[in-house]
Amino acid sequence: MQFDDKAGLDPSQVRDVRRGGGGFGGGGFGGGGRGAAVKGGGLLALVVALLGAFFGVGPSNLGFNDATPDPGPRATDTADLAGECRTGADANNKLDCRVVAITNSLQSYWSDEFQKRGGTYKDANTVIYSRAISTGCGNATSAVGPFYCPADMNVYLDLSFFNELQSRFGARGGPFAQAYVIAHEYGHHVQNLTGVFARIGPNTGQGTASNAVRLELQADCYAGVWARNAMTTPDKTTGRPLITNLTEDDIRDGLDAAAAVGDDRIQEMATGYVNPESWTHGSSAQRQQWFAQGLKTGDMNRCDTFR
Repeated sequence: MQFDDKAGLDPSQVRDVRRGGGGFGGGGFGGGGRGAAVKGGGLLALVVALLGAFFGVGPSNLGFNDATPDPGPRATDTADLAGECRTGADANNKLDCRVVAITNSLQSYWSDEFQKRGGTYKDANTVIYSRAISTGCGNATSAVGPFYCPADMNVYLDLSFFNELQSRFGARGGPFAQAYVIAHEYGHHVQNLTGVFARIGPNTGQGTASNAVRLELQADCYAGVWARNAMTTPDKTTGRPLITNLTEDDIRDGLDAAAAVGDDRIQEMATGYVNPESWTHGSSAQRQQWFAQGLKTGDMNRCDTFR
């Protein structure tokens, strides 16, 4: 995955509220201070975090409201991000700047797509935090993984998740795996703007046919739709595509990341057995299937997981 070296980035779409500017917080799921904020103890807390939170819609739905919130953005953090992330060349070399570039590409695509369909897209913010954060959906820790909050229309991301995606869940990782994670969250933003959240209401349930699973699979499909169109979406500053190259290896990394966070795979890893009745995000095969559906068609109309 390569960005146009000369393309300009828009860091205003990303807020960096990490304490001390550090990019990778310590500790893993269920330990190192992060698991302490998850209700319950020991293995149960770990299972709840793993099964309920990966690429979730908001921490208030999960009951993670007892976390210690982050104190909020610091002027030095924002200035550093703006100063360091100016071009696509920066995105090719630095993870923080890659998050900016991916966010820019996603919002350029969805803004154009909404306009073509006679709608209006409203930009979201990607908020980079460390360990804990206060959001419009409640307080959350990094244990909940990346998530989108409909109340404040922000995507929340602790960059340490990308390490854990590889070290704990066996994904191959890579820049496009990271892009898939962020694109999935912006899929939830699209659902919010198109009224999907309002239509199905807060009680999304559990199980293979639940609205919770259908929401997540549709967000996976929307991630694929963006990926299909990323190399033809013009950058706002240069008029050229911000993303210039996506290889077959990149796509495999994305599919691999989708499989790594399937309910069945996480359940088996955490408990030794699989219980489809408790699924909230879909199986590894389903997540790959719907991401591939969006990637193949490039058409959000082909992402109706509720039919």
